[in-house]
Amino acid sequence: MPGRCVPASPFDSPLLGALSWVADSLLHDERSNLETLIFCSQTLRSKVQRDFEELPSGAFRSLQDSLYALLKKFNKGPAKVRTQICIAIAALAVHVPVEDWGAGGIVNWLSDEMKAHPEFIPGFLELLIVLPQEISSYKIAARPERRRQVESDLCTSANVAISLLTACMAIDQLKEQVLEGFSSWLRFCHGISASELASHPLVHMALSSLNSDQFLEAAVNVTSELIHATVSYGSGTTAEQLPLIQILVPRIMGLNELLKDPSKDEEDVKAIARLYADMGESYVDLIAAGSDDSIQIVNALLEVTSHQEFDICSMTFNFWHRLKRNLIRRESYVSYGSEVLIEAERNRRLLIFRPKFESLVSLVSSRVEYPEDYHTFSEEDCRDFRHVRYAVSDVLLDATDVLGGDSTLKVLSTKLAQAYGSCNTKQNSKWQPVEAALFCIQAIAKSVSLEEREILPQVMSLLPCLPHNEQLLQTVCSTVGSFSKWIDAAPAESSILPPLVDILNKGMSTSEDTAAAASVAFKYICEDCRRKFAGSLDGLFQIYHIAISGVGGYKVSSEDSLHLVEALSVVITTLPPESARTALELICQPVINPLQELIQQGDQILQQIPARQLTVHIDRLSSIFSNVKHPAVVAEAVNRYWPILKTIFDQRAWDTRTMESVCRSCKFAVRTCGRAMGMTIGAMLEEIQTLYQQHKQSCFLYLSSEVIKIFGSDPSCADYLTNLIQILFNHTVQLLRTIQDFTARPDIADDCYLLASRCIRYCPNLFVPTEMFQRLVDCAMAGITIQHREACKSILSFLSDVFDLPNSSDGGNYREFINTIVLQRGATITRIMIAALTGALPSGRLEEVSYVLLSLSRAFGENMLNWARESINLIPPQALTDAERLRFLNIISDAASGSSLHTITDRFGEISDVCRRNKTVQDLVQSALRPHDLTFTVVPQQLS
Repeated sequence: MPGRCVPASPFDSPLLGALSWVADSLLHDERSNLETLIFCSQTLRSKVQRDFEELPSGAFRSLQDSLYALLKKFNKGPAKVRTQICIAIAALAVHVPVEDWGAGGIVNWLSDEMKAHPEFIPGFLELLIVLPQEISSYKIAARPERRRQVESDLCTSANVAISLLTACMAIDQLKEQVLEGFSSWLRFCHGISASELASHPLVHMALSSLNSDQFLEAAVNVTSELIHATVSYGSGTTAEQLPLIQILVPRIMGLNELLKDPSKDEEDVKAIARLYADMGESYVDLIAAGSDDSIQIVNALLEVTSHQEFDICSMTFNFWHRLKRNLIRRESYVSYGSEVLIEAERNRRLLIFRPKFESLVSLVSSRVEYPEDYHTFSEEDCRDFRHVRYAVSDVLLDATDVLGGDSTLKVLSTKLAQAYGSCNTKQNSKWQPVEAALFCIQAIAKSVSLEEREILPQVMSLLPCLPHNEQLLQTVCSTVGSFSKWIDAAPAESSILPPLVDILNKGMSTSEDTAAAASVAFKYICEDCRRKFAGSLDGLFQIYHIAISGVGGYKVSSEDSLHLVEALSVVITTLPPESARTALELICQPVINPLQELIQQGDQILQQIPARQLTVHIDRLSSIFSNVKHPAVVAEAVNRYWPILKTIFDQRAWDTRTMESVCRSCKFAVRTCGRAMGMTIGAMLEEIQTLYQQHKQSCFLYLSSEVIKIFGSDPSCADYLTNLIQILFNHTVQLLRTIQDFTARPDIADDCYLLASRCIRYCPNLFVPTEMFQRLVDCAMAGITIQHREACKSILSFLSDVFDLPNSSDGGNYREFINTIVLQRGATITRIMIAALTGALPSGRLEEVSYVLLSLSRAFGENMLNWARESINLIPPQALTDAERLRFLNIISDAASGSSLHTITDRFGEISDVCRRNKTVQDLVQSALRPHDLTFTVVPQQLS
């Protein structure tokens, strides 16, 4: 732009490109508008964070000067721009040594500048706030040891920073910034003693500001950090922290009235509630001792829990969880010595806190009540309401650990009785309080003893009398299912089961939501009360047939019908074989008949119908095969229905959804029947190996892996299985030749290597000595760096299984085969794995990659160390220093010597971070290691 005059940019380096130079120039340009300034400041900040090391070695000073000039320019705003400049300066401080800022580092430099230029103090103060926040940011491309050094240096400057903040506290306009800065430094470094803080003017300013509307939020932040400082690791004993605790707690307790003040802004109330929650969580060990002062704090936290806004109320939930855990766990009482004293103290504390947890149960149980306008809820509102219910359920379960399930039930039954009494009057027919009480009762079902005979019989007898409102009926059905084990344990003469089944019938015919709850409850009832149903099969089959057929008024969805299938299946399991055989045929008829009808319409119709028309029935068959635990009886059924399944295999092999459903059905059949399947298993294997070559469905591989798991060790199946794996693997390796092939077919890759791993574990004699094993190792090398998570994990798991096999209990026979294959490929495998560790795979795969390197190191020791040395030497010095290379090799050496996976993973993680610290470095590393080039060979470097 003509006429523009800006300082020389430090970003003249072509390595950083034109964008940084333009951003720096526009920030100095007086004519730039706000949007431009914000964008350019973010760009500049990002470049300093990520790409600083690309600058020429002498560029620091000009960059510092430019950023300093910008900080002074934007001293009074815009705030968003000034913040980005401060973050950039903080990032610069991470990149350069302390000496480059003069004696004492950046904080001393900042102190000198504040004294020399007091007119720019607002900007300097923001930098002081940002420094401890950003110094540990992983957005800054710094090496781990450099990051640790900077944190250490900055901690030593904490007193200087606190002194600067203290000097600014007298300026009213800066008070909020001073408080923000103080909380920021307290969070970063807890090095100031409690006695010093107790008398520090900044602490007293913060505590006095708790009563100020203007500074409340900032004061709460400081006070919270002071609380955390008294309990942080290395802060010393409780006695050493008491001077500060004795100042903090009374000031916080003095805010109790503000919680009840209706004129208070909601955000202010949230801030105060957060402070109470912080105090409770931090001092829970002291509170659990049960002193009078502790009970006052607990009462205050109950006040917060009683607040009408759930966002405020729920802030205390973590406190109640921690208090419960402290009260019940043995570790809290070890200082009392003997078991007698421990038990006595535990009982004393539980007795003290029992009324508080009873109050807690009463308070939170009303939180789950449906509001009057629930029918207008949006999807997001419904999701929020479910979240409230989940959170309250967790609190109720915490209460049962202190009170016991039966005592908690007693508290909730009182709420139910009150709600039902009100609901039954002519003046009030509200169902919501009844539903809320029932929801809470079913939430604690697992904690109520099976011997409870006082409350639950009354609750169960009440259920059939309740109004049939849809939401209430849904909860009633869930309650029946939740107490299925108690219902089974109830005395036979109580006859509570028939009316409860009637309720479930009503639920299945009311709406889809009530039908869903009723179906799940029916499953639980049948699972736990199966022996009580053995004489009532006709009634069960009637319910089942109505639900499955869709005729008769039930509103059970096809997904929920699977619960009913499972329910009858588990009942059939209790029958003797002859009765089970008849019952199994009855349960299969409504599933098989529709499939037969579709097949009878001809091949063309079968090929054209939507997959859903088939899978809805096949999925039910899967549930039957999975849950009827009569192997011989199920095997007969599988043999009887195999022609139907084979027809679907033949006519729909192109249809992934249908094939996945059929294969799932076959998988459960194999699991349940095992060797009882007889000749059917041979027919099934022939079918899938033929169809796989034609249609390449990954589910055929998955079904095969299930067959290997069940039959792999059976010598009579060896010929079948050898033929199966040879055909499947031979076709798969032709599909997966390059990383692009793997990326295009991740499901094939995933299931192929799951199958290969199972072959290693269950039938290595049929697999490892073959040429196909070698080809699969080569294939795996091409696919290691696939980005698909499950496929990648399967490949890595296969490789670690290969390396671990010779050292397994029965693996010695395969050592020669493994050695021959790996020694020829070890250098390439190691290079690819190191590339995966340093950026070719996401950092989320670190543990799996580390385990492969660990297995390879333990299996091939010195050879692996040489392969690793060759690969690491390829990485350019811009990415790894000589010291880092040596550390990398030492990790691999330690892996071979027996270091744990956890330790090795953590150490590899640091090297991985170094090589990924910015995109330029990561690209350099990957260009050097060339993980996708299987033909690339490393030329060993001569040692000087």
